[in-house]
Amino acid sequence: MTRIPQCIERETGARPDAAVIWLHGLGADGHDFEPLVPMLALPARLAVRFVFPHAPLRPVTINMGMRMRAWYDVVSLAGGQEDEAGIRASQSLLEALIARERTRGIEARRIVLAGFSQGGAIALQTGLRHPERLAGIMALSTWLPLAATLAAERHAINGDLPIFMAHGTHDEMIALARAQQSRARLEALGYAPEWREYAMGHSVCPEEVAAIAAWLAKVL
Repeated sequence: MTRIPQCIERETGARPDAAVIWLHGLGADGHDFEPLVPMLALPARLAVRFVFPHAPLRPVTINMGMRMRAWYDVVSLAGGQEDEAGIRASQSLLEALIARERTRGIEARRIVLAGFSQGGAIALQTGLRHPERLAGIMALSTWLPLAATLAAERHAINGDLPIFMAHGTHDEMIALARAQQSRARLEALGYAPEWREYAMGHSVCPEEVAAIAAWLAKVL
């Protein structure tokens, strides 16, 4: 049985009937995007539980093997070799978090998987393969992992899942071209991601926060 990671939780109303499971990026933790919850200013009609899990501590190759919070190992920022075992292990962690929300009364179709950088990669990895209809995937400043296996492993029930993708035109960590290639791979498989570009680096900007809020209000 997969162990549930430690999480920070914030609710926008009593008795939430929707959930956003939001995964942080490399070296951060669950507190990273917690301050955005009030900034989103979601409609009062939405009672949403935001779940911000902490990634496991592990050695990271690009950081000289230092142990830090990471959803999987990263060998190169340019792509290439992928830590398939680590990616699939974190997919299992996210599946466990989805299952917990289901036991807490949240329908699968009221659950959004979200993430920044490698957290967004895990959101895409998991959501497109999940066997229940979800509300959507929010993938920020990220890329599509294990792209070669997606066609065989994806689940038809989420074949037209709403996907929000955003990237900085000056991203110094994950090249814009890499994210655009990921979008093209998704489109080639029939997905229709909502794509946004912002004049920023590997971060989040106010315009993006406003777009996230509008997208969440739409899919929930």
